[in-house]
Amino acid sequence: MVRTRLSVAAVLLLVCVECLHGSALPAVSSYEFTAYRMQQYNLGQHKHGCRGAIVVAEARSADEPVLTRRCVIMKVPDFTTEKYLEAQRQNAAAILILLPKNISSIPHDAVQSFMVSESEALLKETLMPVYVVPEDEQLLYMYEEVKQAAASRTSSIFIRVLRSMVTATAFQILVSNNSPIKAITDNTLVTLEGVLPGTGEDVPTIVITAHYDSYGLAPWLSYGADSNGSGVIILLELARLFQKLYSSPRTRPPYHLMFSLTGGGKYNFLGTKRWIEENLDHAESSLLHDNVAFVLCLDTLGNTDELYMHVSRPPKPDTPMQAFIQQLEEVVSSRFPWVKLGMVHKKINLVESTVAWEHERYSLRRIPGFTLSHLEDPKSELRGSVLDSMSQVDFRKLKRNGLIIAEALARYMFNLTDKGSPKDVQVFKGQMDFQDSRMSSLMSFLTSVPRATQLLDKEPGQILLVNSLEHEFKRYLQQVNRHDFKQDKRDPDMTFFDQMNQPVVMYRVKPAAFDLFLGGCIAAYLGIVYYAIQNFGYLYTKLKAAVKSKNQ
Repeated sequence: MVRTRLSVAAVLLLVCVECLHGSALPAVSSYEFTAYRMQQYNLGQHKHGCRGAIVVAEARSADEPVLTRRCVIMKVPDFTTEKYLEAQRQNAAAILILLPKNISSIPHDAVQSFMVSESEALLKETLMPVYVVPEDEQLLYMYEEVKQAAASRTSSIFIRVLRSMVTATAFQILVSNNSPIKAITDNTLVTLEGVLPGTGEDVPTIVITAHYDSYGLAPWLSYGADSNGSGVIILLELARLFQKLYSSPRTRPPYHLMFSLTGGGKYNFLGTKRWIEENLDHAESSLLHDNVAFVLCLDTLGNTDELYMHVSRPPKPDTPMQAFIQQLEEVVSSRFPWVKLGMVHKKINLVESTVAWEHERYSLRRIPGFTLSHLEDPKSELRGSVLDSMSQVDFRKLKRNGLIIAEALARYMFNLTDKGSPKDVQVFKGQMDFQDSRMSSLMSFLTSVPRATQLLDKEPGQILLVNSLEHEFKRYLQQVNRHDFKQDKRDPDMTFFDQMNQPVVMYRVKPAAFDLFLGGCIAAYLGIVYYAIQNFGYLYTKLKAAVKSKNQ
């Protein structure tokens, strides 16, 4: 009877081993993908972003209690400030964030939470590598596996050990590039300018400007639809519409209209700073030298029913800027009464090394100006996020904001209020309206490639984008100039670093405990087979007797 039980046990053990062997994932299976490293830059003496790039670690979920020397895998809803700081505290090897292809599928609360955490993570430097990668089937499979492994660790110790030995799958994340990270100080900031000359001599100049670069956790994934693709689109549409008015002597106003698209806006508006210096300190003749009515800066205008006028000092009565603001208020109250229009007064703190808005660069040189934005707080997380895609832009509100600006400009430059025109008069309608198809095409074009400053003068797609913006200026404006501002390599204003996109290999393996368990099963199986062979005569006799008694 004992021998019979041993034979049955041997058969069952063989089946178990075969099943385990057949279901085990190949130890050499791997998947290679490209991950994008978190920002790393120096702005003056301040360091931002992650300083590390090399990763050799096992993947773990953010729900794990122990993250030391592990690569923490997160989805967008998982990435919170608390979990980010906890990973730092435990000396995690790295963080890998999976970014969905369809941003609109993420709940609004999760988007807001991620943007806040993203903004706070970029304020300081960290040695822990942080990578962002677009989701795909293999990465989502890995994420679900490590989540299940984390959930099983809350069960009993026996179940955890059994699962780890038999069914668990481990994922090894490897960034194999061992070359040192190098500083990049030869970036070129490009600023474009163009003019629509007004009628008359010594006429005032109105400057309309917007920065065109983007910002986010990872430069290669920063598309900046609302910030500041929306400002660029409104500026380009204003240039197209006002060019029609300026093309006829009968409708040409007594104002020079100057447009500029500036680089380096996400880095202390360095492109604006250099452009102002070029015009005021080096150019013999410039429209910025004198008789500037005001500067209108466009920044993040693609959503909400709120518009804020950010000023460094409240405009004085009977000044051009105050008169234009009154026209803005009149357009909003007469045609768009549901829009909240407010003024935010923020003094420039000369102690701080950075400015909050683009108009502050002009205010420092005593040129009147203000920034128009749907954001009230200059530190809003919406001004720099990898989640700032086209899904974050409401094109109806973008068009409405553009119309408010265009109508207010026309009322001011043609003095329509004093001429007795109705409050709800519409200058821009029909053929003179903002074109929905053009705005959509421009947004698609602007978000077709990431517009991070460190890429704009290095990558072919980004160079083509800047050249296309210059072509758009030449199409509608006169006196178009392109300013290429190179940094002083000995004392650069900003320093970027390379290795922003890295090849990553994910190895899918069984843990070492599984090999021990499988080895034990094989040894037990071989022992039973050996015992059966050594006692074959005895087992055969017993088996023959059992069959004979059954037949009788």
